[in-house]
Parts: sequence; C-alpha cells; structure tokens
Amino acid sequence: MAVYTTISPEALKAFMTQYDLGEAISCEGIAEGVENSNYLLATHDGRYILTLYEKRVKAEELPWFLGLMRHLASCALPCPTPVAGRDGESLRSLMERPAAITTFLLGRPVDTITPEICRALGKALADFHELGRDYPAHRPNALGPEAWKPLLVACGETGDKLRPGLTHEVSQAIDDVVAKWPDREKLPYGQIHADLFPDNVFFQGERVSGIIDFYFACTDLFAYDLAICINAWCFPDEQRLEPILLKALLRGYEAGRELSAAERQALSVLSQGAALRFLLTRLYDWGHTSPDALVTRKDPLVYLSRLRTLRGMTEADFHV
Repeated sequence: MAVYTTISPEALKAFMTQYDLGEAISCEGIAEGVENSNYLLATHDGRYILTLYEKRVKAEELPWFLGLMRHLASCALPCPTPVAGRDGESLRSLMERPAAITTFLLGRPVDTITPEICRALGKALADFHELGRDYPAHRPNALGPEAWKPLLVACGETGDKLRPGLTHEVSQAIDDVVAKWPDREKLPYGQIHADLFPDNVFFQGERVSGIIDFYFACTDLFAYDLAICINAWCFPDEQRLEPILLKALLRGYEAGRELSAAERQALSVLSQGAALRFLLTRLYDWGHTSPDALVTRKDPLVYLSRLRTLRGMTEADFHV
C-alpha cells in the first residue's frame, strides 16, 4: 500500500455519490507498501479502504482480483470484500485511475513473529489454497521465473550502485534456480496470494483476522506461495532462517493441506526463487520510485541475505 495520487475533496464527494455509504467524513492516505494508492475512508456508514490502482496492476485484470476476493470472502476466508456501487459494480474510476472500495478488517499486523503466529499463518494460507480451488479463472504469474532476467535488465545500473557485483551475482543465481525450477504440471497448483508478508496479514491475538493486498495473486504452485511465506516470516534477523518458525509454518500449513513428497523436495529451490523475485522487484522500485511519492522504499539487500542463506541449505532443512 502507498499513496501516489492525491484525491481532491471535490472528486471524492462526487465519487461517493455512486455508493450508498453516506458522505465521506475523512480520507487518510496509508503510506505502507509500494504498489497502489490506498486510503482509510471513514463515512457515516463505517470504515472502508479506498484503493486507486497504479503501476504494475493492469486495469483489465482488476475484475479477476476483485472476483477472487469476493469468492474467498463468501467462503468465510477473512479478507476484504469489494463494495458494489448503486449500479452493482465494484470497479470504477477516480482521479483518472481505476478505483474500488473494500470492507475494513479488524486486527493489525503482528510486532513479533512467534511459532504460534507462524502456525496460524500457515493454516490460513492452506485455507486460501483450498478455498480458491472453486475460483476457476486463471491468471498467469507475471513475476514468475521467465520474468526475472528481463526485470534484472530493467534495473540497469541500480544493483551495482547499491552493491558492487550485485548484478552478476543475481544473474548467476537466476540461471541456477531457473534450471532447477519444477514443472508446474507436476506439482499442485491453483490460486495463490503471492505476496503474503507480515504487513498483509492482520491478527487478533494469535488468530488471523484478515488477509489483504491481493494484487499479486495469480495461478501458480501452492508450494511457491509457501516458499514466499518462508522468506517473509522465518528470517527474524534477515539472514538466518529460524528452524522453529519454519517448522511451525509447515505444520500449520499441513493442518489444512498436506504437502506431497515432490512439493517438499521442491521447497529449497522454490524458496530461492521467492528470494530472487522480491530482491528484483525491490531493486527495480529502488531505482524507479519518484522521490515525491508518499511511499516507503524497501531495501533489496535484505533479500540478497536471504538468497545466500537459502542457497546454502539442503532439502533436508525443509523437513518437519
């Protein structure tokens, strides 16, 4: 989440006339994240999230994302529900951007990741995968292995300016991981979140109360989604993978969906691939984010440390 586009009071007032939510009382920008412009919207009817879609999100793909959210919410997964306007449509336009309002979820991201939190997160991810099976529309992963080399090229000199030799090291890692990447047809796949970081999960106590930010969701390997979570949740000091957190995450996941032997064998290379994917997108954003945007840039080198650690691990390290 972020703010790239400022909403004028006049535009917001006109926009709200398309809903039965009452007048806007306040509309405050949310600075976390890097992809879209997000606002906490308060109306006479309650609190909502207003999103203006920018950057990587393609307007023609927005109905897929909103449809997936609506489907999962109808299956009782705790996630935002798109709010329809008076015409029955959820997707509309504001400030010359595609825009939508979604429901507000209670809870907040955790300050400290514990084994209990990882276990709950793993179960929620498995629930996401199982419930998403009934959402038949497919969306290819635009940031899968075939996109990594072009993305590195698009980063230009940013990598070596950030750390000398970074571009060469990442290029070699891409070649190695892509050569070992599993065939999607040989592993279970379906709808995945693909961005389930701690700031995208709300908790109340140790219970998951909300999964948000679906705009990287796609149709891909379930185990790859789990590998993304390993990167995001199991490195408390950014370099060392904590086995206790990893085991809790895997056990939580298998409480909802059992991993196959082939998935377990693939977790090592999938986790390396997940580290590469986020290193590359962070590196791109590092060099391409406007200095006047209300957005928090994220350090790409955090994922270089993760990548190096994961490349030194074996398949046995991913067994519970």
